[in-house]
Amino acid sequence: MCRHLSVYRWLAALFLALSMPYGGAGQESGGEKLQPVALQADITGVIGPATALYVQKAIDKARSQRAEVLILRLDTPGGLLTSTREIIESILASPVPVIGYVAPSGAHAASAGTYILYATSIAAMAPGTNIGAATPVQIGGGGIPGLPSPDEQRPSGQSEDKGKGGEGGKPVNAPLPTLETKAANDAVALIRGLAELRGRNADWAEKAVREAATLNARQALESHAIDLIAPDAQALLRAIDGRKLVIGQQELTLATAGIEIERVEPGFMAKALGAIANPNIALILMLVGVYGLFFELMSPGAVAPGVIGTISLVLALYALSELPLDYAGLALVALGIAFMIAEAFMPTFGILGFGGIGAFVFGAAMLVDTDIPAYRVSYSVIASMAAISAAFLIVLMGYVWRGQSRKAVSGAEQLTGSEAVVLDWQDGEGYVWAQGERWHARGDHKFVAGQKLTVQKLDGLTLIVGAK
Repeated sequence: MCRHLSVYRWLAALFLALSMPYGGAGQESGGEKLQPVALQADITGVIGPATALYVQKAIDKARSQRAEVLILRLDTPGGLLTSTREIIESILASPVPVIGYVAPSGAHAASAGTYILYATSIAAMAPGTNIGAATPVQIGGGGIPGLPSPDEQRPSGQSEDKGKGGEGGKPVNAPLPTLETKAANDAVALIRGLAELRGRNADWAEKAVREAATLNARQALESHAIDLIAPDAQALLRAIDGRKLVIGQQELTLATAGIEIERVEPGFMAKALGAIANPNIALILMLVGVYGLFFELMSPGAVAPGVIGTISLVLALYALSELPLDYAGLALVALGIAFMIAEAFMPTFGILGFGGIGAFVFGAAMLVDTDIPAYRVSYSVIASMAAISAAFLIVLMGYVWRGQSRKAVSGAEQLTGSEAVVLDWQDGEGYVWAQGERWHARGDHKFVAGQKLTVQKLDGLTLIVGAK
């Protein structure tokens, strides 16, 4: 009976433990009240796929820990549009208030950083920082240092109020929108939407896109581009204490004064992606992968080249899938590598090989579809990869040339030109000793036993010989 009671007590304790609410920040767990916490994630350097993954992990951690707020500390020159949009989507979907904070003094949130700052629930800056220059970079071509103003886009001699003489008020001879204009309009729509969502200065945001305008911290506060200025993170938390925010469908009142700040460090995957999501590293990994598999096919059973090549190729393809690729460039790179490998299997004395190097160089130069310097393939890397491939082809062609000029070591070709010794001879034929064997032979002269002859050719199973 006591044993049954003991089992019941354990089941009751387990039921109570499972039925207790999850202990987040500011909730009781085990009789102790958990202290609220603010998480801080630092966005520094160029924004790319690794940054987007890092921000998403930080938001997930803030949600799981029921943090009071997540502070994104920004110090970035900008980055890739695709990664920036992923970060903005994560911020807007976050159940935890996300605070954008440009810091420390001397930092900036330029280009993509401005979009991210506008997406946050509260935007703050440290003294001595600046934001702006949010003009988009044209995908697949040159940058847009400053989009033309409406007057510059109008035909010559046509003022802003004129040129509307077409039917239905449509402008006459209005220029068609260019790719640059489309990219700018899309960026303006995005940042104005964020500004209206967060109640910030939408007109200046558009100016930052179209004219690459910038503001320092004081100007940004006066222009209502940000919400406050704070010298450090603790001052920021004190300043936003008691503010009311609407997150999703819920209104929250922040209680952030004096709470602990916990830094979120990038995880292993974010660090690994940050390392390989570099077009130079990806290109090197691709070449290592292809050559590793090539050597494995040339010498089956070596194992190591195949393993290294497969891993390198998978990592390269993963890294390239995270980057804005020019598919024509990727096709040229693949074609170039295919030509270089084909040279090894069906030698064309360099025609396929060096054609492949040319395709590889041009493809690598146009591989990544962006003008952001951190995400462009270095010409020195391209030159190094081309030089390695050229050296490989030269060695390969030398091997093929030596193989072509080397004397045959078996068959009729081996016998031709070799030495034969007469064993017996009569009436223009007899037997000779050649290549360690006794052969029937014919010749035009009367030879004698022991005489050394030269094999001229093989006729069936008879050697045609002549005097040396």
